[in-house]
Formats: sequence, structure tokens, C-alpha cells
Amino acid sequence: MPSETENVARVLAAATGRHFGAPAVIERLSRQSGGASRQTWSFDALIRGERHALILRRDPPTRGKTDRERAVAIDRATEFRVLQAAHAAGVKSPEPLFELTEEDALGEAYVMRRIGGIAIARKLLRDAPYETARGRIASQLGEILARIHATDPATLPALPRREAADHIAELRRSLDALGQPQPVFELALTWLDRRKPAPLDRPVLVHGDYRTGNYLVDEAGVTTILDWELAHLGDPVEDLGWLCVKSWRFGAIDKPAGGFGSREELWSAYERAGGGKVDPVRAHWWEVFGTAHWGIICLNQAWKHLSGSIRSMEHASIGRRAVETEVDLLQLLKQGA
Repeated sequence: MPSETENVARVLAAATGRHFGAPAVIERLSRQSGGASRQTWSFDALIRGERHALILRRDPPTRGKTDRERAVAIDRATEFRVLQAAHAAGVKSPEPLFELTEEDALGEAYVMRRIGGIAIARKLLRDAPYETARGRIASQLGEILARIHATDPATLPALPRREAADHIAELRRSLDALGQPQPVFELALTWLDRRKPAPLDRPVLVHGDYRTGNYLVDEAGVTTILDWELAHLGDPVEDLGWLCVKSWRFGAIDKPAGGFGSREELWSAYERAGGGKVDPVRAHWWEVFGTAHWGIICLNQAWKHLSGSIRSMEHASIGRRAVETEVDLLQLLKQGA
């Protein structure tokens, strides 16, 4: 019986050949780390003597969706079309090439071009080859984000619209499902609900997971933005606030913009690139929300391990970080009092 890798290689050879109109030889196929259910495979396709560096994004047909995925994640077909729109708008994002068909029997999947760079925060923050990039990343992220938010809504597939109130309601449902008192998170949700920003007349494309770890960097700076599965329509400041959550600074806590710069540096670059004027009060609200959001995710990961539904050291270790976010939340709430 062929292995999973052999089966994926066989299907990719046929599908890539269909797209390029010539026989394809698949080489260097490997599944990338991370993503226990949603898979990422890297491979090269040799076609007419030319090597194409490609990525397969795949949902296996047998997998079940988590509660969070059912609530907020878009499917692969929609993600493919979001990438098409973003790439056509000039966003630094992978070029989507083609979708696989039902007959390919690999589940929901598509292929895009592979972009160079790394996403490992500890390397980006410390290793010598990225010294120049470190001084550029915060501004580059602001510029790229402005272009994402400027993507013409008419070019996008049907996407859910999520306002502040929707996000708060989702977090309350997630917290209530634990069945245990969580006073810091309850306090934060009450604070957020009382101060939630008014919906915008014209929501924009929101990436939904715009943070360090979800973009690639080489020696010159950011090369591409990854992980678009939480894309939706909403408030552009949501992305700015999420990037500045302390957990995504990976120890560089004095540099709120992903560990690489100040909020003001990020906002100024965003505004210069055509993004709207950033209201610091609104940005603070979304940073508080992002911190509460991540903390409640951590709690749910811990619960899955402790309840026995998913025995996982990764879930257990992530769960322990909920305490960090409680401290972060109390500090942020004091600032916004």
C-alpha cells in the first residue's frame, strides 16, 4: 500500500501537469512542521526542464473541524480566492496557481508558489543574518497591511463580516464552555463590551492572524504574508492590534510591533502607505481584545489536554501561557482606565 507521501506525489504530478500543460516530475516533497489537520507540503515540480518551487495547502478529506474552525475559519476554496485578490492587489502574498479537484481525492487543496524566507521568531530576533531586516520589519508590516486593507471588496469571495460585538460574543461562548470561573478574562470582556468601537460603514479585508510567525523574512525584510484562513471583513485596526499583542513579541517586549518596532513606527508606515489614520484609543481596544482572545485560546488548549479529549504536550504548554495573558490584560486595562 503506498504511503501518504507517495500518494500525494502521484496526485501532484497529475494535477501540476494539468495546470502547466506538460508532464511534471515531483521532487523534494516534504510535509512541513505544524498544522496537525491543515497540512502544508513543500515540493519542486520539474516541467520542460524548468524547476518550479511550490507549496500544497491541504485539508485531508477525513479530518474533522475544530469548534473554532467551524466558527471562524474559511474553507480552502475561499482562501484560494482571497489569495488571488490580495496577490492581484499587489500584496506580498504567495501567488495562488490552481486548485485540486474532487477527483484528485486529497481533500480541499490548492497549490501556490513557494517564497523564500523564514518565520522562526527566535532566529529573526537574534541571528546575525537578519540584523538589517530587524530595522525594517515594523515599517514593512505597516505598509503591507495598508495594501491588504485596500484590496477591492468587489474582487473578494463572499466573506463573513465580524464586528467588535461579534468577536466579544464568540469569546464569551468559548469562555462559558469551560464551565469554570475566570475573573481576569471576565473583567476584560466586560471592559471590552462597554468600550467597543462602533462598526465602520465600509469594512475592509482583514487578514485575521497578522502576527510574527505568520510571515516570512529574508536578509532584506518581509518577503510574504502567510496563513490567510481567518480572513474576513471588518475593522482594519483589528490587524494592527493583534500584531502588537505582547505574546507575539517573543521576548522583545519593548518593541510592541511584533518584536521589531514601536506602535508609532507601525502606524506611521501604515498611514504613509495609504491606510487610514490610526486612532490610538481604537488601537488600544483591539490590543486588549487580541490579548484576551489569545488568553482564552490558551485556556481552551489547556482544557482539551486536562479533560483528556486531546492528550498533547503542545496543548498543555500553550495552556500554561494563559497566566501570562492575565498579567498582560491587567496591565493593559490599567493603561486604558
